[in-house]
Amino acid sequence: MQTILLVDDEQRMLDLLELFLIPKSYRCIKVKSGEKALAVLSEKEIHLVILDVMMPEMDGWQTCEKIRERSSVPILMLTARTDKTDIVKGLTVGADDYLTKPFDDQELLARVHALLRRIPNEKMEQRIIKYDDYELDPKSYTLFYQDKHALLTMKEYKIIEALIKHPMRTYTREQLLLVAWDYHSSTDIRTVDSHIRNLRDKLKTAGFPTDQFLSTVWGIGYKWK
Repeated sequence: MQTILLVDDEQRMLDLLELFLIPKSYRCIKVKSGEKALAVLSEKEIHLVILDVMMPEMDGWQTCEKIRERSSVPILMLTARTDKTDIVKGLTVGADDYLTKPFDDQELLARVHALLRRIPNEKMEQRIIKYDDYELDPKSYTLFYQDKHALLTMKEYKIIEALIKHPMRTYTREQLLLVAWDYHSSTDIRTVDSHIRNLRDKLKTAGFPTDQFLSTVWGIGYKWK
């Protein structure tokens, strides 16, 4: 049974999320603050975090950043704000997907399912993917280059995996949505650009020569050069 950590300062929302998820055989752990969420993540195996943005003291963005410092667990952010800058901010700090309130229970379940089905099956053999001096580890969601490494989010991992397995092939934004999101009926195509931009920033910070391998094909999409 997969375990989902629900983080929201409103008990009503925690109970509503649990009401939707329990019938689908998900185990739920409910907490009301970012601090408690971090404590749970350090003690238990969590497969997905559903994280509210507007919380007192440590908000969802800050909590997401803290989680990303230690884990690549998929994060679905909930927000009552529809401003695109807020959504982009969530993706920038490491969220894998977002959902605006009020939401449809079927859309929530579809997004949860899409995020969870992308988690590698530990029972299956997982091999490190190698290309030139790059190594992509599917167990730790880590990209290695010589003596450097970067921990990736699940979405970043799926994008890099597709590109590195097919060097020189150009992927359109629509294709990368299918690769990384699977369910994307209401996902903005520009989300791909946000993830690529964040990924480049992360890899540059880690010392990767991103200009040498992560290329933009103007008007089409991206490729591993």
